[in-house]
Amino acid sequence: MSVKTVVSTHTDPRACARELRDGIGNLDPTFVTFFATSKLDPESLGAALRQQFGEVPAIGCTTAGEIGGRPQREGSVVLLAMDADSIRSAQVEVISDLAREAATRHAVNTLAAGRGEAASALAPDKYLGMVVHDGLSKAEESIMARITALTNVPFIGGSAGDDLVFRRTFVFANFRPHTAASALALLEPARRYEILKTQSFAVLDKVLEVTEVEESTRTVHSFNGRPAAQEFATLLGVSQSELSDNFRKYAVGLVTREGEPYVRSAQQVQGKSLVFYCQLKQGMRLNLLEARDIVQKTRNDLTSKLATLGSCEAIVEFQCINRTQELESKNQSLAYAELFKGIPTIGLATYGESYIGHLNQTSTMLLFGAS
Repeated sequence: MSVKTVVSTHTDPRACARELRDGIGNLDPTFVTFFATSKLDPESLGAALRQQFGEVPAIGCTTAGEIGGRPQREGSVVLLAMDADSIRSAQVEVISDLAREAATRHAVNTLAAGRGEAASALAPDKYLGMVVHDGLSKAEESIMARITALTNVPFIGGSAGDDLVFRRTFVFANFRPHTAASALALLEPARRYEILKTQSFAVLDKVLEVTEVEESTRTVHSFNGRPAAQEFATLLGVSQSELSDNFRKYAVGLVTREGEPYVRSAQQVQGKSLVFYCQLKQGMRLNLLEARDIVQKTRNDLTSKLATLGSCEAIVEFQCINRTQELESKNQSLAYAELFKGIPTIGLATYGESYIGHLNQTSTMLLFGAS
């Protein structure tokens, strides 16, 4: 056994950490990833985990709900430990100044230097990146853009939550908690892996062009030269007062040449403007997206990836809180959990997902092969 997934619901951080360490048994981990309820004090939890796991490279964050062993958990810590048969080496760095480009460059270059290479020379078929962000920072787009410019290694992950309080989120680097930060892990997998980005939207022909935007606050003031809220409502065929009721059913997306959408969904109406969960830029042309069945689409995408991988040893899932809530509202949480039956899986409900860029109403997953 080269991986172990464990869950603790202890409300005392020390008891929680002991249960997690006991749960991996004799496994000698080379890398640990974990996701924790914000109801546990991050400093106390981090200190307890360091005491139990020592200097093992680790990355994690607080959540808007945990995934592990059943459809959705609250008030728990879920953890995945992997040994050298799965992860040959791992190194973790933290970006503590999200506004400074130099801080991201330093973190990525330090990870690369640990492998004895330049960041631009790291081979994407040899290395894999995992990233977690402060989910309230609104800095994910700039961090992901900088990482992508520095290295060809794919980084996948998501944004930390705080159980929908929207006050303070934490990321953990080697079990040490940080806020207003991003944590990066550079992994050298010993076995095959696959990355899955899945969303459940159909691409429609209707197009919205961003004609006035405040990027720093993710606020769009106008689409197609008209007030954003009015134009979005017109395209949906609803009144502006009904607009927010349709935010889960309709989103917008950057669509690749292959027809793959990268989802950006609206968060709230603000006067005549719309605030989004992801940043939109001036001049972007976005297709209107219409929601389809999450369970069916995820089943299809997951089945395809598993067929490509052959056999799967473990899955780490970064699942948008909006998808989690949609599944709950349609009583599909159990059906969704059944998709992962028989595969050790941990994850979290996020405040946004990361793969190439920042997106939402999506699930990004790492599938680790068993051979």
